[in-house]
Amino acid sequence: MADRASIKDVAARAGVSFKTVSRVVNGVDTVLPELRARVEAAVVELDYVPNSAARSLKSGAGNAIGIVIDSIDDVFFASLVREIEDRALELGLAVIVGSTGFDAGRERDQLMRLAGQHVRGIILAPVGDHGDFLLPRRSTLPVVTVDRSVPGFDSVTVNDYAAATDAVERLVAAGHRSIALVGLDERLQTARRRRDAFVDTLARHGITPQARFMPEVAHHADAVRPVVDALLTQPDPPTALFVSNARHATSVVSVLHELARTDVAMISFGSFGLAEAVAPSITCIDQDPRHIGALAFDRLVARFDDPDGQAVDLRADTRLIARASDTLPVAGGRA
Repeated sequence: MADRASIKDVAARAGVSFKTVSRVVNGVDTVLPELRARVEAAVVELDYVPNSAARSLKSGAGNAIGIVIDSIDDVFFASLVREIEDRALELGLAVIVGSTGFDAGRERDQLMRLAGQHVRGIILAPVGDHGDFLLPRRSTLPVVTVDRSVPGFDSVTVNDYAAATDAVERLVAAGHRSIALVGLDERLQTARRRRDAFVDTLARHGITPQARFMPEVAHHADAVRPVVDALLTQPDPPTALFVSNARHATSVVSVLHELARTDVAMISFGSFGLAEAVAPSITCIDQDPRHIGALAFDRLVARFDDPDGQAVDLRADTRLIARASDTLPVAGGRA
């Protein structure tokens, strides 16, 4: 039986690099038409069939990377995954996406599944700390975390505390002293850091943070409705809201409009699709998830050649997009 043609055989026949062959056979559309035609002709002539399983067993690493995120319908993570997929395809890598639903047990199951599939690495938005599982595999399963961090691993985050501080400062500067925090989830590093910034900023202005203005909210969007209803029907309701994630912010805007309460000031940590279209338009802290995804992917690729190097913590920039919602006058003339 004749030996099967390899990717190097195809590259030699077509007169291109084996990376170009990989991009063509993986459906990447950035290859020049002339080069694509030469590769496709060589594939037919040599009867070349990609053998992903054989490559995985030979190299000890597959031709896919894993992404584990909170939820695939989250606007932040949807954009982040799209950027990672685009970059992975450029290198001929497939992408396997799993979600945790903010459940640490489910997150561990996803990590075990991906490890069993011999992915080359994982980009993870951690809910729990799975160092006991990940650290022993660090040499063979590189991991880069996004949004939150796990000790001992590369991470790409933003300065949650500083950005949240800027947001709350704007609401105070507009005259608001009854400000509520929407989106608190004590399990998440990001939520706790933004909560700390909220509390500290109010305290610096002599405003006593009130527990009733910092309710915990479940991660799903429907959980926001009763929380906002309860806040606004209190005898002394808040006149402004700092919403600590874009997922909840989308729902908060919907609830406010249904209640005809567009007089409540608001800033969202994270931008979302309707932020500019609604009235009043929503002031947001923009994290640029695609930039975060690009940084994470590039860091993961670097880890393929240096799996045991010192962990690197990267900080992505944020920017505050000023619109109309944070400058609304204090509702009812109250401070």
